[in-house]
Formats: sequence, C-alpha cells, structure tokens
Amino acid sequence: MKTRKRLVMTIYLLFLLVPIYWLLIMSFKSNQEILGGLTLWPQNFTFDNYRVIFTDPSWYMGYVNSMSYVVLNMAISLTVALPAAYAFSRYRFLGDRHLFFWLLTNRMAPPAVFLLPFFQLYSSVGLFDTPLAVALAHCLFNVPLAVWILEGFMSGVPKEIDETAYIDGYSFPRFFLTLFIPMIRPGIGVTAFFCFMFSWVELLLARTLTSTEAKPIAAVMTRTVSASGIDWGVLAAAGALTLIPGILVIYFVRNHVAKGFALGRV
Repeated sequence: MKTRKRLVMTIYLLFLLVPIYWLLIMSFKSNQEILGGLTLWPQNFTFDNYRVIFTDPSWYMGYVNSMSYVVLNMAISLTVALPAAYAFSRYRFLGDRHLFFWLLTNRMAPPAVFLLPFFQLYSSVGLFDTPLAVALAHCLFNVPLAVWILEGFMSGVPKEIDETAYIDGYSFPRFFLTLFIPMIRPGIGVTAFFCFMFSWVELLLARTLTSTEAKPIAAVMTRTVSASGIDWGVLAAAGALTLIPGILVIYFVRNHVAKGFALGRV
C-alpha cells in the first residue's frame, strides 16, 4: 500500500513538474529548434535568450518594476494590518464583526471592479505609471487578507501577556515591537507569503495602472508578439526567471508557512 501511494505521488509530482521542465529547456533553445519539432533536450544549447533579457533595459527593468511594487505592497500591507489585527483580536467595539466581514468582502471582489476608479484617481493625482500606484491598489486586496490571517495568530496569544508587560512598565510600542511581534512571527511569514503571491501574479491592475516607466515583467512579456511571430525562446527565458523570486520567498518562509498552516487560520 505504501509503495503504491509513493508511486502515485511520484507520478503526480512529475506531472506537475513537466510544464516547468519544458519551460526551462525551451529557454535554452533557438526559435528554429522550438518550432522544428519535439525534443526532450536542447540540441543546440544557447544562452542567447537570457542574454537578450539581461542586456535589454526594457526587459530587465520589468523585473525591477515588479519587485519594486511587490516589496512596497508587502511593507505597506503589514504595517497597516498589524495594528488593525491587534485591535480586532484584543478589543470589542460596536460593529467590530461587521467591519471585519466588510474587510473580507473587499478581498472577495475581482480586481476588474476597481480598475476604472483606480485609473481615474491615480491619473488625476499623478501616481499613474509608478510602482507606488500598483502597490497601493494591491493593498485593497492584501490588507484584508493580512488582517484576517494575523488576527487568528494574535487571538492565540494570551491577553495576560499584554497585562504583564504593562505592569512591568512596557509602553505599548515597546511591548508590541519587542515582545508581541516575535510571538506571531510565523503569522507574519504566512501573511508576507500570501501578499507576495497575489501581488506578484496579479496582472490586470498592474498592466492598466502602468504604461512605460513602471511596466511589470508580465506586461513586458507580451512584447514578444510581433508581426514576425512570437519569440518563443525569449518568452520562455523570461518565464523561467519569473519563477525565481517566488521560489526564493517560499524557501525563506517555508518554516513559517508550515507553522502557519498548523496553528493559524490559513
């Protein structure tokens, strides 16, 4: 039975890895070889596709722009969500549950609903085509999720710890930063992971709220379509490089994510 389960799991994992493997080998092929037929390994191994990306500013700046608004969004989302989640976990006030549910309804809405308001607002205040515009737009979806996740972790911390810290003379900022936040570190890791995931893969808002200066890599990848056809090799190389930030984030927060799924409300 165990052997059968392992075999099924191995086949399933191989099935999931086939598209990634195919993307990688395509990135080392020329367009002629890609279109010429089915090969499981590059016949003429080439780095030309990656060379195009690293030498063309219009390509590598797409990665810089994407990482800029993703990091900005994670920082803003966590900064706003941490005190908000603490308030929901520690205090009871009129309409707190209704407000908490209203926050989640924003996360449930598709990004297309807010596309036109964001576009007109940012165009009028001069934020259009900047990483900050995309980061703030993504906060509408990431902050509610961050508050929901963090509130679950904070509710698991006994309130007696807060009272003991106040008795010992801790001010609230000192208590919150030096004692409370380290206790919910797995929750912060999980929250950062999900904020990154949404902001990194979201394309509709990122593409609409930028034009040239802050265009993300997902939008730049559409440049491969031209009158002469699709530059499959460069497109595959760009896709392979796009996987790297996600892999790095998962690697660094893997322990926190595991604890978060076990202890939190994720």
